Amino acid sequence: MDELATRAGAWLARTVAAPAPERHTAAVVADRFDRITWHDTYEQSAALRDLATELGDHHDRHGHHTADLLTDVFLAAYKTGPKLREPAAMDPSRLVNHRIMTALMESPEFAGLRRETAGDPYAAAMAVLAQAGALRGLLERARDAQERGERAQQAQRAAEAAATAVDETLQEAADEADEAGTARAADAVRRAIETAEAAEAAAAAARQAALAAATAVPGIRATARGAAARAAETVRREAALMRAWGVGSGALERMQFAERARLAERLRTGRLAEWADLIGRFRQMASGERARKVENATGELVGVTLGDDLSRVIPSELAHLGLPELRAVFAARYAAGELMLYDSRGERTTGRGAIIACVDTSHSMYEEGPGGITREAWSKACALALLDQARAAGRDFVGILFSAPGRLQVFRFPADEPAPVERTVDFAETFLGGGTSYQTPLSAAGELLEAEFDDTARMRGDIVMITDDDCGVTEQWTRAWNDTRHRLGFRVFGLVIGAPRAAAADSVMEALCDNLRLIEDLTDVHSTADLFRVI
Repeated sequence: MDELATRAGAWLARTVAAPAPERHTAAVVADRFDRITWHDTYEQSAALRDLATELGDHHDRHGHHTADLLTDVFLAAYKTGPKLREPAAMDPSRLVNHRIMTALMESPEFAGLRRETAGDPYAAAMAVLAQAGALRGLLERARDAQERGERAQQAQRAAEAAATAVDETLQEAADEADEAGTARAADAVRRAIETAEAAEAAAAAARQAALAAATAVPGIRATARGAAARAAETVRREAALMRAWGVGSGALERMQFAERARLAERLRTGRLAEWADLIGRFRQMASGERARKVENATGELVGVTLGDDLSRVIPSELAHLGLPELRAVFAARYAAGELMLYDSRGERTTGRGAIIACVDTSHSMYEEGPGGITREAWSKACALALLDQARAAGRDFVGILFSAPGRLQVFRFPADEPAPVERTVDFAETFLGGGTSYQTPLSAAGELLEAEFDDTARMRGDIVMITDDDCGVTEQWTRAWNDTRHRLGFRVFGLVIGAPRAAAADSVMEALCDNLRLIEDLTDVHSTADLFRVI
């Protein structure tokens, strides 16, 4: 009995001094808010749910370790400073997850990925999906290690159950009062302790085997590095695509997950994805010119003229304001437009009315333009850069898509209202087909500028006509058009794509436009710059 008491005392002392450690199923340390973010993102993403179901069906016959792995990958990408638990703190069935996460988080490629995804649940979800193929391969190669981990988990549960049995047996022994009952209780305690010690040893051995198997999964480090690199490239590519379409990080943060996913899918597919680089280039050129532009620059001084522009009054005229007896003379000459002004030669300053882009969407715009890029892509890229120009200058923008006589579609972007990216994409995607008519879009543009003048008294709008065709206009229409131009003071710029004849000296476009150029001119940054400098 003394020996049994000693053994039981040692057991109790050991279990009290070293209670069974908590075993975690999550490799990445996370708080409640992190887990809420994951659950919210998971519920909003059908792709994440589909991936979880697929991995669970093929690699998770006995538990939920694949769902925990997806959670870990997401949180490692989402958290600013993710931390891994120690292997000893992990549930044995999650040792493979821990090994995969260790390989991922130790790779320099994953550090680059987190620069794109930290704090952004959508981008972190993208990172998970981009690594799906690698995760499938790793789980397949780790199948034996995972089975060892699950056996170790079972052994651990058996050891915990045996330890509980010891406690229950000791309690029963303490309740025995008679000598015969004490003997029976002592025998039961002895067997329970021996069973528990054997189960504990088996669990420790199984855990060591599982840890060794997880560590030995072939190619895990190289696969993790490749997966992180591909995920980072995917996230960066989508961010660049959004920037090319003028969607900034602030706008993305305000979008709901589903809305952002739909927009990304829309921009990644079809013609829009092929145009991203060109659109981005035009927008950057326009932005650069805005940064360099000096408003109201007078150009090259060539002499003196008469007028009422106070910004160009010569010093001797201004001196009259310093003499009380000559101020009335100055005022009279100002009212009559007879002040002496510096005369200059150069480009007129930017307009103040709306910017209107008339974009040809006839069938021929599907054909290739410079660099093998479709004429449509060139025209829409230029039009979207003009939209940016208008937004930056606080001017209304109108996109008029046209083709045959009477066929057009108008997209308005008022300066005092937000420009929804969905409407911008609608403008870029719309294509009418058919022939070409100059009169239809230009008449519509003139009517819009006239309505703007009637409502706000703003003049000096700018019309940019983008086409790849040459067509005639009637004499009657031309007279009315010239009257409207003279009355409203707007300018007409022409951009001809893939049809040099339309830009010839005797062409209709030459007669209609103040400033006419070929699309080939815009393949050079310096040649493009002046278009955005004067609009």
